Amino acid sequence: MYVPIPPSFHLDMAQSEILPDNGEYVLKVSIGTPPFDVYAIADTGSDLFWAQCLPCDQCYPQKKPKYNPQSSSTYRDVACPSQQCHLLDTTSCAPPSNTCNYTYGYASTSLTKGVLATETLTFASTVGPPVKLPNVVFGCGHNNTGVFNDNEMGIVGLGKGPVSLISQIGTSFGGRRFSQCLVPFHTPPTVTSKMSFGSGSEVSGSGTVTTSLVALQDPTYYFVTLDGITVGSTYLPFNSSGAGAITKGNMFLDSGTPPTIVPRDFYNRLEAEVKRVVKLPPIDDPQLRPQLCYGSDVLAKGPVLTAHFDGKADVELKQTSTFIEAKDGIFCFAMTPTDSPGGIFGNFAQTDYLIGFDLDRNTVSFKPTDCTKL
Repeated sequence: MYVPIPPSFHLDMAQSEILPDNGEYVLKVSIGTPPFDVYAIADTGSDLFWAQCLPCDQCYPQKKPKYNPQSSSTYRDVACPSQQCHLLDTTSCAPPSNTCNYTYGYASTSLTKGVLATETLTFASTVGPPVKLPNVVFGCGHNNTGVFNDNEMGIVGLGKGPVSLISQIGTSFGGRRFSQCLVPFHTPPTVTSKMSFGSGSEVSGSGTVTTSLVALQDPTYYFVTLDGITVGSTYLPFNSSGAGAITKGNMFLDSGTPPTIVPRDFYNRLEAEVKRVVKLPPIDDPQLRPQLCYGSDVLAKGPVLTAHFDGKADVELKQTSTFIEAKDGIFCFAMTPTDSPGGIFGNFAQTDYLIGFDLDRNTVSFKPTDCTKL
């Protein structure tokens, strides 16, 4: 079937395939010469791109072969000391080889250790031959632990920091910007979408809303300001106990975190309003406590939630984005509480939106889109 390209997608830009994978999304990255396909978690909440590398001293199991630097003619170790070695704060020199060793950890307690190196990445182009990006700094991971499944061969850091793939792309593809369109959770893995980079990846057109990025101390995260969330027709301000000023940069977008995470006092108000509006009895499943769960009727009878971002950027969250099937026939509220003051706008809430991240303009744009059609 012929599917027309939406007008917000430029006809000549670098693209990569993105696939759903059990609550995460994996990005196809072709690395080395000849190109070797790596399927790694797309993560806007971190900076380093790394892949499991041979020899693997301690690696988690993966289905596909591991990347072998000796099979690539463009692989180079990063020298220590060098400017590239200092793109990460957690590097060390290892005499006598003078390689730049790194350690990089995550909030999930996952950890990767290895050698910083440079490689050539190859991207598909919407017209013409593939485009190559040489000398990209990445982590050749020889010791990797954490909660990974065997489809995930590493992590692609898409944050704002200096070592992130987006920062390294720079002006090579026409600007530090990219767009993503995440298919809904439980979409068959054969249904893929696209992540686009650089010129032409701008999100615009009918239905597009835009909010400003907020610069805070941590250079990695895409901080935005959430003013509040509407449940049905009831507005709940995103502040402490419903009183006081809204804090700028109170939430960041993270494609590597499935649920949306909000401060506990706000979550309690939010959950209470959802319970009030949903005229269905909750399901108490011991394995799912303390999550708020319902039967499948909630997809038809549950409320539409609207996230109100600064600048009148209203993002409507349909029931399929706010109630996720946790077990057969049981759908749970896809937001969870935290004792931290800020929040995370997770990937469940980002599905079926074409989202454009523009570091040069310091904006994030949202456009309702059927991501399965891209």
